[in-house]
Amino acid sequence: MAKSTEETPSADKRIYQLKITLKGFSPKIWRRVQVPETTTLASLHNTIQAVMGWYNSHLHLFEIDGVTYGQPDPIYAEEFKNEKTARLSRVAPAVKKKFIYEYDFGDCWMHEILVEKILPRAPGEKYPVCIAGKRRCPPEDCGGIGGYTMLLETVSDPENPDHEQMIEWIGASFNPDSFSVEIANMRLRRRT
Repeated sequence: MAKSTEETPSADKRIYQLKITLKGFSPKIWRRVQVPETTTLASLHNTIQAVMGWYNSHLHLFEIDGVTYGQPDPIYAEEFKNEKTARLSRVAPAVKKKFIYEYDFGDCWMHEILVEKILPRAPGEKYPVCIAGKRRCPPEDCGGIGGYTMLLETVSDPENPDHEQMIEWIGASFNPDSFSVEIANMRLRRRT
């Protein structure tokens, strides 16, 4: 039997372009990343942590088509499917597919993930990579959407009695409108 001269494309030759949007904010806080389609949800979690600026100090889950994926845990074995074995190409196989990533069950940071494009792998490119984004992620443990809104009001009002304490906590250079692709990619290289 003669071998085909056409190369069969392997899964790692396709790249998913994802838009990750932190829900509940206007203007929006979002990131655009590219990852291999063989990426597991566990690896995607690490990518999201890096590009959003989270510190991976809380629990998380993915919700896709009514199925919940998370870290393997014997206590929740019936509730969560193992994110380490769930590949992006299987759980989100098409463009325009949307799913949820929740981080920190106390602050309840809900992210919508949209598969924007499925692209051929660019020669020489290292993945995952962040290619765009807007606005800084809220600091960890600030109390969810309501807590972050109050934090921003407090730091913008020098007359607020908690102003100095909040500035000390988040840093004088904190700017909610800032975002750097370079810093996001530096975090990605360290964590993935």
